[in-house]
Amino acid sequence: MMMLRRKLRLETERLTLRPPVHADFTPWSGLRRDSREFLAPWEPTWAEDHLSRRAFTNRVYWASRSIAAGTAVPLFLTRRSDDALVGAITLDNIRRGPAQAGTLGYWIGAPFAREGYMSESIEAIVHHAFEKMGLSRIEAACLPENVASRGLLERSGFKYEGVAQSYLQINGRWRTHVLYAALRMDRRGRTQAG
Repeated sequence: MMMLRRKLRLETERLTLRPPVHADFTPWSGLRRDSREFLAPWEPTWAEDHLSRRAFTNRVYWASRSIAAGTAVPLFLTRRSDDALVGAITLDNIRRGPAQAGTLGYWIGAPFAREGYMSESIEAIVHHAFEKMGLSRIEAACLPENVASRGLLERSGFKYEGVAQSYLQINGRWRTHVLYAALRMDRRGRTQAG
């Protein structure tokens, strides 16, 4: 794993994790559009302009500013064998001071689900967060019925911590989520993530 001057780039066995760039618009909008039915049950309702070039341009600028400010690490997942965009992962809401924590979010395109790409990505970003950024805690939340995401988090070394009522609006409704966390110095049992 390496970090270049303001150009963050993480490598896994099969993927490159890097910030979005303007040239990603067409592959991103196509993958999101083609995966809409697959993603909708787990995501906030998309804005009317979600797939527009203007919204994507704003996303690219937000990613650049967030990385520079140290408030978030939004990365696209590209397959190294053919440079295909497969999804995205974001370490957001980074809190410094006594907390040293962040919140993990991710999505994978429908054609790439259950191929192990997100496991690789979570391992890479957790390692980066703990070893390069000095964070102590990474939190994640998902819907209780999202068995795939719960299993992914558990296999990635995250431990179940509880339930948050009406945590996020998902697909247009306030939804209760289950909460997970990975700790840098986890005394709750060995984790694969750190």
